[in-house]
Amino acid sequence: MTVHLVKLCVGAEDISDLAAWQAARLAEKKKLKQPQVLAHVTRMTPKRADELLAGGSLYWVMKGVIRCRQKLIGIEPFTDNEGVGRCRLVLDEEIVATRRQERRPFQGWRYLDPKDAPSDVKKGEAEDDMPEEMRRELEELGLL
Repeated sequence: MTVHLVKLCVGAEDISDLAAWQAARLAEKKKLKQPQVLAHVTRMTPKRADELLAGGSLYWVMKGVIRCRQKLIGIEPFTDNEGVGRCRLVLDEEIVATRRQERRPFQGWRYLDPKDAPSDVKKGEAEDDMPEEMRRELEELGLL
């Protein structure tokens, strides 16, 4: 069985912000001659790692809305320089836009059942072509 994670993407306004930050991070690693691995470090290690690595993704919440996902390709627990246990969530570089799904604020990450995950936006579909406030109003009116 597969399961996903959902996590707040603090500091990113939209998918392009996330992509730019990750590209800069990879460029920095290349400059420092470090492995070209894209990872997000978190405090807790998921106990359902096998289910996550069986096709699971990390769904990013931006400004209260799930906007995209990245496939999880590794989970690496480690201890940092201060002796604190942490976990690297190793991500595929491809960022896949998803249908919007509102989420209330929360700390850390949460498991996400595949049946509750938003579907991907198909190539060529415009999901991000209007201001957020306008989109929310149209959704509330049932027009989107």
